[in-house]
Amino acid sequence: MGEKNRYSDEELIEFKELINGKLEKAQADYDMYRSSINQTDGNDIADTSPTFKVLEEGAATLSKEEAGKLAQRQLKFIQYLQAALVRIENKTYGICRDTGKLISKERLRAVPHATLCIEAKNNQR
Repeated sequence: MGEKNRYSDEELIEFKELINGKLEKAQADYDMYRSSINQTDGNDIADTSPTFKVLEEGAATLSKEEAGKLAQRQLKFIQYLQAALVRIENKTYGICRDTGKLISKERLRAVPHATLCIEAKNNQR
């Protein structure tokens, strides 16, 4: 028998469950970052010196910027996972977009949204 050209339905179900678990966690992390950007904390600095207030506001701005970057990165990860779910539904999941070969299960378990096999990824560098 020749080389497999796609994963079986059972294998795709396994990957779908893995991706859904990662998607759930990624969404929770994204929501946490978003709420940290939008929330003002309860520590009021109105009764402290003006110098401390400026320092506090600067730290809050920096923290919001960092949370914003993390939220953007998390959203991109969520989009990659959602695209992987679409490939599962289309039964094209796990096929390298460069070589057309199957991406190893080990790689997909580590990076479930991967679209390139190790060989193609190494050739990109």
